[in-house]
Amino acid sequence: MTDLREHDAMVCRSCGQEERASEGYPCKDCGTFICIMCVFKGVVRCERCAASVASAPGVSSTDTSSSRAVQIAPEMDWPEH
Repeated sequence: MTDLREHDAMVCRSCGQEERASEGYPCKDCGTFICIMCVFKGVVRCERCAASVASAPGVSSTDTSSSRAVQIAPEMDWPEH
């Protein structure tokens, strides 16, 4: 009989850690997986989206930090319970 081994994990697109898929949120722009620990730290965009936002015209030099050290207050979309 075949041994079923499920692997319910995804790689965080911000820190690179592998976490359970149910313990994270999507990137604000592209929807890729961001782990819950990064979300708690204020990360709302993956590395790629954070880099594209930082290189966009009209962004000041203080906004060019990577997604690991976000200095801008994130906009969180929490459900109304």
